[in-house]
Parts: sequence; structure tokens; C-alpha cells
Amino acid sequence: MDQEFLVSSLSDTQYSAVSNFLSLGFAAMLATTIYLYLSQARVLPKYRQAIVISGTVTLIALYHYWRIYDSFAAAHAGGEAFNEAYRYVDWLLTVPLLLLETIAVLALPAANRKSLIARLVPASAAMIVLGYPGEVTAEMGPKMMWGALSTIPFLYILYVLFVELTKSLDKQPAEVSATVKRLRLLLIATWGVYPISYLMPVLGVDGADAFVGRQIGYTVADVLAKCLFGLTIYKIARLKSAADDASYASSEGMH
Repeated sequence: MDQEFLVSSLSDTQYSAVSNFLSLGFAAMLATTIYLYLSQARVLPKYRQAIVISGTVTLIALYHYWRIYDSFAAAHAGGEAFNEAYRYVDWLLTVPLLLLETIAVLALPAANRKSLIARLVPASAAMIVLGYPGEVTAEMGPKMMWGALSTIPFLYILYVLFVELTKSLDKQPAEVSATVKRLRLLLIATWGVYPISYLMPVLGVDGADAFVGRQIGYTVADVLAKCLFGLTIYKIARLKSAADDASYASSEGMH
């Protein structure tokens, strides 16, 4: 069953559920983008790049949620096929930036930053590119094959983040270290939603129910992985700014 037929045959309840969650995603990206761009001046200059990258992530997602919603509404009206590629283009741009903002906010030594970027950015691109063919196929065999291939760089990214970032935690202030540990868990929890949504047909959920579940799952994961993640990056930047500069901490009421 192709996506055009699925979307045009959704019940009113199913259509409203997807529509409302896409609207939620759009609103969350908009609010977070505005907040991060306006707040980046409230951290020390060395940490502002991380905040700008975080705002750029949600800005890119904001644009794509607008396009996804338009495509969904047109597909439901029966005029055209739903374009799932918007999500993958978004992830191809935003996932490497999510990793970059994590590296940037920790202000690691230059050699460490370059090493992490050289490993994580290509792996994130490979993860997205390998996942797309499985997303758009209705055949279980290819879906499982491409999903398995995409999982290899996914696990590699998590391994590098845990091993390499753990090494840096001893050099971070106590509050920053605790927040980064929670950030890693947030990353795993939110990224874990994507493969669950991707594999819904394999889990026995198919047809319109699979489409609705996938769109809701991807949207919830996006809000957590981009908005909540970006706000956590901002919190880390403030904590590190306070640890680096006593006058900043005093002016911000952080003691």
C-alpha cells in the first residue's frame, strides 16, 4: 500500500492526530529557535557558537515541519504523494549539527574536537543515508537490510559519545559533568524512538496505523532531540560560563 493511498484514506481521528503533532513540532521548533537566538548573548563568547548551532538546528527543522505539514495536507486531499524525504533531508542536516553543538559547548582541546568531528559527522551522514531506502520501501526484506546497515553507524556514534565524552567529564565542573551525563541519556532515549517508529511494520503495526504511529513517533523524537537537547546545551553553556567567570556568575545570579 503506497503512502499516497494511506494518507488519503486516513480517518478524521487519524488525520487530526498527525496534523496536531506536526503542528506541535512546528510550534516547538519556532519557540526554541527564537529563545536560543535571543539568549545566546547571555553566555560567554566562547560558548555562543554552540547556542547558535542549536538555534540553527531548530530553524532547519522549523522549515521542514512546514514543508512536511503542507505535503501531508495535500496528500490527504488526494492531490499528491506524501513526501517522507523532507524528514531525511532535515536529519541529514541537523544530526551532524546536533553532534557539533555537543562538542562545541564542552570547549574541548582543538585536537580532541577535530578527532570527534572527523568520526561523528561522517557516521551520522551514513546513518541517515542508509536508513532512507528502508523507509520508503514496503518490502520487509529490504527494510530490515537497510535498517541493519543504518544501525552500524548509529551504534558507533553512541559508542564514541559515551567513551570519548566520558573521558572529558573529569575536566568539567561538577554541575556540568552531571548535566552532560544526563544529556547522553537523553540522546539515547530520544534517538531510540526513531528505530522503533521505523520498524513499526516489523512489529506488526501496518497500514494507516503504522503511518500515524511513525509520524507521531518521529515528531515527538524530533522535539526532544532538537528542542530539549538544545535547551540543555544552553544550560551547560551557562554553567560553564559561571564556572569560568565569577563576575558572569554574579551578574546572572548563579552562585
